[in-house]
Amino acid sequence: MKNDSQAKPGAYSALALLLAINLFNYIDRQVLAAVEPSIRATFFVPNDPNAMAISGTLGSAFLITYMLSAPALGWVSDRFSRWLIIGGAVILWSIATAASGLAVSFAMLFATRVLVGIGEGGYGPAAPTVLADLFSLETRGRVLAAFCAAIPVGSALGYVLGGAVLTRFTPVPESERWRWAFLFAAIPGLLLGIISLFQRDPRTANGARPERQRATRRDYRTLARTRSYVLNCAAQTAMTFALGGIGFWVAAYLHSRGLPPSSTQTFGALIAGTGLLSTLVGGWLGDALRKKIPGSYFLVSGLGMIVACPLFVMVLYTPFPHAWWFMGASVFFLFLNTGPSNTALANVSLPKVRATAFALNILVIHALGDVLAFPSIGYIAGHASWTIAFLFVSGIMLVSGIIWLAGMKSLPADTAAVDKASSYA
Repeated sequence: MKNDSQAKPGAYSALALLLAINLFNYIDRQVLAAVEPSIRATFFVPNDPNAMAISGTLGSAFLITYMLSAPALGWVSDRFSRWLIIGGAVILWSIATAASGLAVSFAMLFATRVLVGIGEGGYGPAAPTVLADLFSLETRGRVLAAFCAAIPVGSALGYVLGGAVLTRFTPVPESERWRWAFLFAAIPGLLLGIISLFQRDPRTANGARPERQRATRRDYRTLARTRSYVLNCAAQTAMTFALGGIGFWVAAYLHSRGLPPSSTQTFGALIAGTGLLSTLVGGWLGDALRKKIPGSYFLVSGLGMIVACPLFVMVLYTPFPHAWWFMGASVFFLFLNTGPSNTALANVSLPKVRATAFALNILVIHALGDVLAFPSIGYIAGHASWTIAFLFVSGIMLVSGIIWLAGMKSLPADTAAVDKASSYA
């Protein structure tokens, strides 16, 4: 049995590059949410009850193309250089992000978000798979948690960037400031994408692709029958509905509570602090508890969502600024699953189908998660109230936690089976 306790050469430089890319990945996503009220004011008449539901399709446009392109590009990533896929994808989405700021109609803006989704469809399956190829099972939870730490920090910086541009970029008329938020977010991605093109795929040996990595139909059928993989996808779907819906509509919700546009920067700072800490803590807990509790990755994920549910309900009934304390606590427990749940995805999928496994996960969690969340939450809020809309979201959090806890029993055996097959491959 091979010794895989050490990281492979170039592992930490790859982690640093992918972490930086993931940071701007989520900056781009949440810039849209931060400036959504300004976009709505630009393209819709005031007091249109359907405006939020239609505006929510901007998020859906990105996610639908993201989830549909991910399986095809994940399949390609299992067969060709993952770094080339990553580099091309990052360059594509960065150009599309810049184009979002230049859109002169809602239809044009919609089209640019479609292109952003295609770009991220190439990056999403390949990036965590590169890290899984470079780091051992013993440290994979902490490594993927560090990679996923870009999710809360990038999301926070997206809110901060969007809010800062809207309130402080005075050289530009107020009605046009939202455009510059996209332009500022695009530049770093172009540079990082170019750097990625010159990286070496960790699966290659002397420039040749190992034949043993080629997947068969049997490998894909095995993945589809892996219980912990299926339950993880189901739990992540519910989590994505809740977290994605909150993230997209939080600016509009805070406005409805009478808070100024600068409140998105407060929310961004809160996400950056508590979300970053939570993501790192979740990865560390998952690894630390694994020897005593083999299903620890699902335990940490499930308990985090169950605790987050009542804390988020308290936000809805607590006046600001006191509600920020409950918001911060809820965000902390919401992000606990980020590292552990993605580590579990990697651990129960064979290396030769790992990119496809992540790609199928992307398809499922977004098709049934935040793609539905954006317009449905906007519809409920527009026709009822934000309280009712977010109470519904709270119930989805609870469902997610229960599914993860139900999957604890199958996770250890599924992980051991993949580890054994990989070791003797």
